[in-house]
Amino acid sequence: MSGSSGAGAGGTADFETLLRQAFAPVDPPAHLTSRLEDRLTRITEMAVDELEAWEVEAMKDPRNWTRVIRPIAAGVVATGAGTALIVLRARHDKRSRLEKLLRR
Repeated sequence: MSGSSGAGAGGTADFETLLRQAFAPVDPPAHLTSRLEDRLTRITEMAVDELEAWEVEAMKDPRNWTRVIRPIAAGVVATGAGTALIVLRARHDKRSRLEKLLRR
């Protein structure tokens, strides 16, 4: 029991260190970001190409409108995912800067 009474401040510091290590943010691999950006770019380009392939005459017929939904949806999803990626990267950069300031 005498060992546990002397571990007050040291035990707290160790506990805080363990918590800090356990809750440290885990960064995704660097190549994951570039792969995701490449895929989103390809999806967006494919959607644009498919939309460009449509002739104006074909768009006058409402029966053809349902065929346009797929590339538009792909473009919207890719844009949304790209925006989310940018937001996550900005948060990560901000968190990294704050951690560096706190370490000083």
